Amino acid sequence: MKHLELFAGIGGFRRALDLISQDGIMHFTSVGYSEIDTNAVKTYCSNFNPTPDEVAMGDIVEFTSKVENIESLPDFELLTGGFPCQTFSMMGKQAGFNEDRGQMFFRIMDIVRIKRPRYVLLENVKNLFAHDKGNTFARIKEELEYEGYNVIANIFNTADYHLPQKRNRVLIFATREKLPKGFEFTPEAVKKCFDEHVEKTSLLHYKSVVELLAKEVESKYYLSEKIKPTILSDGSAGFKSKSDINQSIARPLTASMHKMHRACQDNYYSQDFIDTNGEVNPVETMTKEELAKLKIRKLTPEEAFMLQGFPAEFAIKASSSKVSDGALYKQAGNAVSVNTIYAVVYYLIKSKIIK
Repeated sequence: MKHLELFAGIGGFRRALDLISQDGIMHFTSVGYSEIDTNAVKTYCSNFNPTPDEVAMGDIVEFTSKVENIESLPDFELLTGGFPCQTFSMMGKQAGFNEDRGQMFFRIMDIVRIKRPRYVLLENVKNLFAHDKGNTFARIKEELEYEGYNVIANIFNTADYHLPQKRNRVLIFATREKLPKGFEFTPEAVKKCFDEHVEKTSLLHYKSVVELLAKEVESKYYLSEKIKPTILSDGSAGFKSKSDINQSIARPLTASMHKMHRACQDNYYSQDFIDTNGEVNPVETMTKEELAKLKIRKLTPEEAFMLQGFPAEFAIKASSSKVSDGALYKQAGNAVSVNTIYAVVYYLIKSKIIK
């Protein structure tokens, strides 16, 4: 099955489909990808080595501004995309379709109207369902249905699919074929199907963050004595939140994690927790002042990539292509979780929805 990946980032959809192909479930081939971030393109190309036949669409706004560009795309059956989510996120201004990035959904529809793929699979933040009192999602569904698609959607948590990260994301699936009566597109159904198969896959999977934390890393990843009290702080009078380190299931990775927020937003680990594989957790016995005296570090880019289901080599190859740590953190925070996409697509294949 031929696949076009929009807003590709570092290729989370492609990685999941490559592994589904590798595992002999269904064969997928990439015909092209769009991505505007030059650093993400470096990471994507250094890991996937796109062939000359694949269309590097670049800026989707510029590409779709000419109908002949869309018409020149090779035919494909599956379109995927994690379209920009900041405008719908609880952490953003929630401007939605009124902001330029919110308009990116309509660039997807420009391609859908002309190329008419059999299937569309889109990803966005959990808040998409609630944004503008549900009107934003209703408009997305309406646009796809107008083009003859049957649309289903739900919220899926990365932690349910054998990656230790709390990450709730909306997945929207659209098909031009009729859906069976009573078909369930639920996290419970997908998880049950995936759990029965995961050990047979080529996926990376972990029960706890401690399984992927390196025992020794460069000194630059350790927090300075000056910043530790800020990172550990539970906030100020206007904002209070429990800032604990050593979370066995990581908080959601964010695109801005390189800015080092407090430990209520990002993920930090003490060296004794790492060295003992999580058996010693000083959070349970120490005050914040005592914790601040310990060696504490942030995730490395490789570990951030692994929490999204990519192998560490993805980040290493990107670094070799002169992609900075800051850019790698941003890419990991923006990525779709490989295992979640694999689980959903596997379920749709086994349910004979994708065929």
